[in-house]
Amino acid sequence: MSLYGLTFLYPYLLLLLFLYPICTYFCKEKSQSLYFSNMAMLQTATKNQGYILKVLRFLVFFFLVIALANPIKKDDMFNNERDGYEISLIVDASGSMVQNDKFSITKEILSDFIQKRATDRLALSIFADFAYVAVPLTYDKNTFTYLLNILEVGIAGQNKTALYEALYLSSNLFKESISRNKIAILLTDGIDNANTIPIDVAISVAKKYGIRVYTIGVGGVGDFDPNSLKEIASATKGKFYQATTKEELKKIYNEIDTLEKSKIKTDQLVKKTYLYQYPLDIAIGLLFLLLFINRKNS
Repeated sequence: MSLYGLTFLYPYLLLLLFLYPICTYFCKEKSQSLYFSNMAMLQTATKNQGYILKVLRFLVFFFLVIALANPIKKDDMFNNERDGYEISLIVDASGSMVQNDKFSITKEILSDFIQKRATDRLALSIFADFAYVAVPLTYDKNTFTYLLNILEVGIAGQNKTALYEALYLSSNLFKESISRNKIAILLTDGIDNANTIPIDVAISVAKKYGIRVYTIGVGGVGDFDPNSLKEIASATKGKFYQATTKEELKKIYNEIDTLEKSKIKTDQLVKKTYLYQYPLDIAIGLLFLLLFINRKNS
């Protein structure tokens, strides 16, 4: 039993909750018989108070059972960072990516790719009129996927393609990296026309940090410059691809995933945060309230 990382150390103890209605029905409290001349008035006076006491008793029992089941929050962490992969995803978000729904298709395929890289650190850079880092290197795939899904074409401008600037900016993410496996996957359907960073400078930085760059040209003839994409891939010991359909693009990311699959088993650590004290505190507080009401009525 798990909800957003919240689970129970002893979930079978939750079955005790079913004992409450059984005991309530079969184990009724014995009390002395008292006679009143006006029973209707007595029932009206005690009806609401009796209901409150029943609710309080149930809540005390409920939170005690929850505390006994020992709720915990699990956070997965990974070590062997030096041997894991670090992958920078660089995506064109210029206006032309709206055509044929290319940007939405790319996000869909990237979401699947991200889930396959469970033990790797990933980063995301977006470019159009300018380039910027949308997600720095992280193991947090849930946040990564959420931010990827809310990105839209035009978020970095509409009219230009700062391709070399994006590669340069993304490469600098690896400045402090100690990983032996660093790759970048650059996808574009355009030609660099921002003229902010020369191609040789962008390639130089990628080579400096030992990044293998896979380049993907999306679209037909003339949409992108295959020569510059091949130059980037060749200089960094990567590979150039081109895709005209969704199926071809998906196949490319699957191939890259296979080529760059880590052969080293990454150890998974689980951080557990014990939360039993919270329902226990609530149960104790309600118990004191119940005792106070009973004492007041005695």
